[in-house]
Amino acid sequence: MKFKAFLTDNGVNLLEKRFLPALDKMGKICHLYLTRDYVIFLHNLLNGDGIQSIAQFRKEALFDDYRISSQNDDRIAFTVDISLLHRAVRSSVSICSEFGNGPTANRLQIKLVKKLPLNCTQPMPFLTFETKGYKSAVIQDVPISKPMSRAQVLELQTALDMAQDLPQTLVQVPDLNQLQNFVDRMKNVGDLLNVSISKYGDLHVQISTGLITLGAEYRKLFVIGEQARAPAEDQNLSAQTRSTRAILRGDAQSVQVSVKHFAKSLQYHLAKPDCTFYGIAPQGACLTVIFQFFIPGSRQTDKSISLHCRLPVLDPGTS
Repeated sequence: MKFKAFLTDNGVNLLEKRFLPALDKMGKICHLYLTRDYVIFLHNLLNGDGIQSIAQFRKEALFDDYRISSQNDDRIAFTVDISLLHRAVRSSVSICSEFGNGPTANRLQIKLVKKLPLNCTQPMPFLTFETKGYKSAVIQDVPISKPMSRAQVLELQTALDMAQDLPQTLVQVPDLNQLQNFVDRMKNVGDLLNVSISKYGDLHVQISTGLITLGAEYRKLFVIGEQARAPAEDQNLSAQTRSTRAILRGDAQSVQVSVKHFAKSLQYHLAKPDCTFYGIAPQGACLTVIFQFFIPGSRQTDKSISLHCRLPVLDPGTS
């Protein structure tokens, strides 16, 4: 199997400044899945622990001169330490900037290689960064796992396909920082967070212990998917009562998630998304967070980038 490509300036900016810092917050180790058309970073898709996270890029968003071949339909997957990957990209970029303006300056190549490390008898796989300047080149090797077998890649692809289902109702949260500040206060209250989302465009988050209840509500949010008009007789009721009544009508769902998981998912603000949507999967299977990116200078969705995560529920919830 073979893989090599050159990172574009846009790819360097996306990875170094935005996505790798965010992905590192999700977990130290992730799967990197390369296909003919996509580069995909996956957290926790093959186990039930923690947040499932999927960051997918069309190859043109990160690379040019992208070449991949394998006996598995040109698909290659392996695990990599995100912090080591980030360090290699960051240092390669700094080296690139010092080379000046030679004919091949600022060309950062990434490729899959096998090398024999010191004190080893077996060659090991690496993701290698090669920075070519006018008179010199610098090579940095990031150790990776043995590439996955055909059966393992199929299992990964199946898990990826299953994780693409969208909730029937999504609400847009206008201010992640405001939600972040609220969750930071919640951490000191308890471990479990109740999240309710209605077709009316309401998002209700609440944490309760025997001594204290702390909640926040966002009303009349922008809705994608199934929506409904809020009954006029509910307008002056408390947030908790309105949420309960909406659930009984089948106009809302509620699930319970870990405060730590919810707080961790908010770390994706480091990737600088333009919009954030929340939704609850059918039967309360998970809480889904979808981050949307615009083409720079426009309000048009950048379809070359997709990012979402799925928070496991601690209680199947109600609907």
